[in-house]
Amino acid sequence: MCLSTIYRDSVQQDNVVMKNVKMIEYRNGRIVLTDLMERQVSIEGELAMADLVGGVAVIHGNSRQGGPGGDGR
Repeated sequence: MCLSTIYRDSVQQDNVVMKNVKMIEYRNGRIVLTDLMERQVSIEGELAMADLVGGVAVIHGNSRQGGPGGDGR
């Protein structure tokens, strides 16, 4: 199983959005991250880089994040 850590803008500890991510989806203009425990985070932005072997991805864009519906849940 390949799990990843997702960062905002650059790979730095302060920029971690979510760890142990098993799925990245694009829904209704937002990136939806799902972790191993089925928790979800929804972020406005675009996927800038994904290193699947290294288990790292970087998202660029808006700093708003919330539930999959985009309403902060």
